[in-house]
Amino acid sequence: MRLRAAERGIWKSAELRRMLADAGLEISAGKMSSWWAGTPPTMRLEELDVLCAVLECTPNDLMTPEPDKVAARRPRNTDAANGGNGDGDPNGNGGTPPAVTPRLGKLRSTPPL
Repeated sequence: MRLRAAERGIWKSAELRRMLADAGLEISAGKMSSWWAGTPPTMRLEELDVLCAVLECTPNDLMTPEPDKVAARRPRNTDAANGGNGDGDPNGNGGTPPAVTPRLGKLRSTPPL
């Protein structure tokens, strides 16, 4: 965002905050600070829309994919995600996957005629 702002000649967060307010988006100084620092915890789509309008850019211009952060959030293996103990066996029964059998429920009654 700072790069896009700099391209528009906006060098201070207060100036961008005023421009956002002029465009109808009132945000707190704390939120502006997190946006300016590049670490916003959240951002509404409406806010992103106004920000893009003020900076004359698209959301793609403001976002950078971070595959390393996404990979770091994933569990190390699927066992951990499925409640296993991490030794490759989600059930703790020697590595044999459980047999999957469908549970048949009660048959539905037929509607009255």
